[in-house]
Amino acid sequence: MSEPISLFTKLANIHIRYVTWRRGAKVGSDRFGNVYYRSKKTQPGTRERRWVLYAGEPDASKIPPEWHGWLHHTTKEPLPEGSSAFHKPWQKEHLPNMSGSVQAYRPPGHVLAGGQRVPASGDYEPWSPN
Repeated sequence: MSEPISLFTKLANIHIRYVTWRRGAKVGSDRFGNVYYRSKKTQPGTRERRWVLYAGEPDASKIPPEWHGWLHHTTKEPLPEGSSAFHKPWQKEHLPNMSGSVQAYRPPGHVLAGGQRVPASGDYEPWSPN
């Protein structure tokens, strides 16, 4: 599923894709459609550059944990995606940050959720100075 991309992002992507074509070597992609690259050449004494081309609007919370460690030089190679050796039964599936979107969490009674607030219980006593 593709999300709409702003004009600014489209224009920035022209330059980013050109630089990636010239200087980047594809490492892989994730299940969200993001594509990961590393620099073809690395200057002596420096770390290799690693970057991601996002599918849709750029948002760092769209990067799954398998690739986050690799991007930040925590692991030398990306972890195998969905590998059971690293996945624990209590872990939930990775979800991007939904804040500010239609899918954002809204508690019961929220104005945008269209609900009514739960009435206050009778145990509340307002503070008053002595």
